[in-house]
Amino acid sequence: MSGFWSGVAAYTIWGLVPLYWKLLTHVPAIQVLGHRIVWSLAVLIILVAAMRRNGRATLGAVSRRVVGLYAIAAALIAANWFLYIYAVNAGFIVETSLGYYITPLVNVLFGVVVFHERMRPAQWVAIAIATVGVVQLTFAYGALPWIAFGLAASFGSYGLAKKKAPLDPVEGLTLETAILAPVAILFLVMLHRSGEGAFLRSGATSDALMIGGGLVTTVPLLLFAAAVRSVPLSVIGILQYIGPTLQFLLGVFVYHEPFSRTQLIGFSIVWTALAIYAGDSLRARRPATSVVPTLDEGMV
Repeated sequence: MSGFWSGVAAYTIWGLVPLYWKLLTHVPAIQVLGHRIVWSLAVLIILVAAMRRNGRATLGAVSRRVVGLYAIAAALIAANWFLYIYAVNAGFIVETSLGYYITPLVNVLFGVVVFHERMRPAQWVAIAIATVGVVQLTFAYGALPWIAFGLAASFGSYGLAKKKAPLDPVEGLTLETAILAPVAILFLVMLHRSGEGAFLRSGATSDALMIGGGLVTTVPLLLFAAAVRSVPLSVIGILQYIGPTLQFLLGVFVYHEPFSRTQLIGFSIVWTALAIYAGDSLRARRPATSVVPTLDEGMV
């Protein structure tokens, strides 16, 4: 599979993953998260072992600073995963799509504020227009779209934590899940002993879906890693919109979530901002200065 189509496949999986999590609506989101962490680690350990057999550098001794950096990243991605699973199963798929639509613009702002990166005029215009769209959506929802902001902020912050991360995607995610796994295992064991755990009590299908969360996490990661090795970042920056677009379509047309005309106006304003941003990124073709989302550890 070419790098381009690997990227398309990765973002398509991320866009369609609500279909998967919806099958686990009967399981509390925090339990789904716990199983996602545990079974992802199991899959990643196998991958790391395979990398070692193939002679590739794998996890060895890492400094306290590196562990601390990945611990912060682990906490942020766990928060992002939990919020996403909760939002999908609570009927807020459309709002999750908004979160991932605005994430690239949040990354731009983080780059300016934290790393003092210079923004091009078109990027300023895109952010200004997106801000208008978000304000309009706040009035449409009657409240700040906190799920969208939570997803964008947690994933953007995760990108900041990973900006200087020294490990490759598989190794990095392995370390992150290894940091989270003891807490997740303890939590799941306590739930099981109290009789509240869903695993082994909700049927074989549910058990298989919870275990399969590990593959849902790692497969698109590997596809994305293959894509970024051969596809320009400017193209990756365009492909990233496949995910939230599919989520939006699922929310509106498959799960029939409420979507009013006023919400459509707000989304249209945000889409206009993203079109300006994407067009400017394609024209610039300067990956070192243009900001693209850090998705090397999986979007959702």
